[in-house]
Amino acid sequence: MLDRLETTLRIRGGARLEGSVATHGAKNAALPIMAAALLAKGTVTLHRVPRITDVSVMSSLLEALGARIRYEGDNTVTIDASNAASYRAPYALVRKLAASFDVVGALLGRFGRAEVPLPGGCVLGTRATDMHEQAFVALGCDVHNAHGYLIAQSKGPRLRGGEVEFRMSSVGATKNAMLAAVLAEGTTLLNNVAMEPEVVDLANFLNAMGAKIAGHGTDTIVIEGVPELHGVEYEIIADRIVTGTLLLAGAVTRGDVTVTNCRPEHLSALTYKLVECGVTVMNGDDWIRVKADGITGGTDILTAPYPGFATDMQPQMVGFLCTCPGTSVVEESIFNARFSYVNELARMGADVKVTMESNAAVVKGPKQLSGAPVEAPDIRAGAGLVVAGLAAVGETEIIGLEYIDRGYERLEELLSELGGQVQRSSGVTPLVEPAGLFETSEYPRVSATG
Repeated sequence: MLDRLETTLRIRGGARLEGSVATHGAKNAALPIMAAALLAKGTVTLHRVPRITDVSVMSSLLEALGARIRYEGDNTVTIDASNAASYRAPYALVRKLAASFDVVGALLGRFGRAEVPLPGGCVLGTRATDMHEQAFVALGCDVHNAHGYLIAQSKGPRLRGGEVEFRMSSVGATKNAMLAAVLAEGTTLLNNVAMEPEVVDLANFLNAMGAKIAGHGTDTIVIEGVPELHGVEYEIIADRIVTGTLLLAGAVTRGDVTVTNCRPEHLSALTYKLVECGVTVMNGDDWIRVKADGITGGTDILTAPYPGFATDMQPQMVGFLCTCPGTSVVEESIFNARFSYVNELARMGADVKVTMESNAAVVKGPKQLSGAPVEAPDIRAGAGLVVAGLAAVGETEIIGLEYIDRGYERLEELLSELGGQVQRSSGVTPLVEPAGLFETSEYPRVSATG
């Protein structure tokens, strides 16, 4: 039974999404950039910061370390870390947010010492810190774990440049290594680094503050240490995962949706797969449009580091593939516990089977999904259930809205702008239906010929 006090997301499926909507700033860029503000001598002003709970947690963490945070309007944040005095991050905040581990590199650069609890956040599988530690050791630190904390201490007055060969591409380790190295003495060479747009955005931000970073966007980054960084005004890049979620919301309802203020080049892996399924995709410099009235089949997916198919788009893609003809195979190569939401999709009538040996999901469609009470186990799984709910007959109630709010700013409002029937709800009050709107709520079945 649903808890009547639970805040949920309620979706009345069957409405074809149409129109244009603007995406917001990237969560995974904003969080490390906020942490990087600890390195500045001066005030940092950030524009297009999403108003999501993860940003709120990072703000509280920076304040706990001594920074002053001020919000101006909806999406501008000013950070003054000149009085920051603590290098020990509180467990109560770090446990809520995996990205809070980004402060380790920033604290090392600022104080030469960092004491940060091991990361929390969504339970998606193993989150090893060994590559972070490898980078800190290469930069001249003593590193050890004690009482649930990672403790790193520079051996000298400043960190020193070094060379790191990561055993695999890691967004978190790449970010932390950059944050620690920008104020280190000498040159740092980072090999086999992550090439994600959010990593590039962090490097661009650091360079705007006076850092000397080259090679970001490739697999090798070279950093010339500088003595100090200054304040700056900077705009966060568009959130490619939010953009992709909105595009899939349009596709799953066989709609016609344009997402603006985005970076089409960041979504190439997704849009390529949508075209394989029969979706018409058009784009300009800062917009992408999908028309999905000619779906012909499914497709196979292998998640991979950028520029491959993003693991954070995997649950939303599975929700869409449930409505596509044929059999699709989605293999997850990044996180070993990302398919925890599949049982919830099954409650909605989806035919998805997970093979644990290959960490893959076999999706058979097209299935007529039906509304059901379901629970979001993490941010992107919640978004995947939203995508499925938009296609389902009847009402879907998603428990775990607090997860969705960690990565999406007012998702229900974005979908409502496109004609979706989505609202927040506390308790079990049914959606108010405009007269006649759902008289024909049957979701159109998709034939093999589209």
